[in-house]
Amino acid sequence: MPFGHDMVHSLATAVDLVNTSPSTGGEDRLDSLDRLGEFVDRWQISGVGELGAADLGQVRALREAFHKVFTAPDQATAVIRLNTLLSETRITPRLTEHDGHSLHVHYFAPGASLGEHLAADLGVALAHLLVEGEWERLRTCSAPDCERVFVDESRNRSRVYCDSRTCGNRMHVAAYRARRRA
Repeated sequence: MPFGHDMVHSLATAVDLVNTSPSTGGEDRLDSLDRLGEFVDRWQISGVGELGAADLGQVRALREAFHKVFTAPDQATAVIRLNTLLSETRITPRLTEHDGHSLHVHYFAPGASLGEHLAADLGVALAHLLVEGEWERLRTCSAPDCERVFVDESRNRSRVYCDSRTCGNRMHVAAYRARRRA
């Protein structure tokens, strides 16, 4: 995909956020403030103060809103869902350099909560993806027992599994075994 580092990072953060939800077939991986703190650290989310219960509730609601964008049946529905999410966000674009990262754009308003921060930055990244006509890159894993989401970054838009080392390998081994039995 011809997207810059910031956009790729924001899209990956959105994917990871959505995949913390039980809606994707796993356990709730944002069930405590400690796990929310781990998420913030893992994705190097800057400008975050002390986390509280309100942050946890806000981010958990946000991940479900993003999940609805990823699983929209068509681009028009994805646009409506993303516009709804963005309409509830204060967006204040500004250029910044911090923590050793080169000049980039933050979209969240100064003093924004973690949920507002994520809604603005990740929502804008998803908006750019839709504007570029790349809605089809928002996918759900094709493995029958997996509902995790991902962004297909392959050149020819051919990726079908959330992770080739787990779901992809498992499905290829199952297909091989089925052929051997036949």
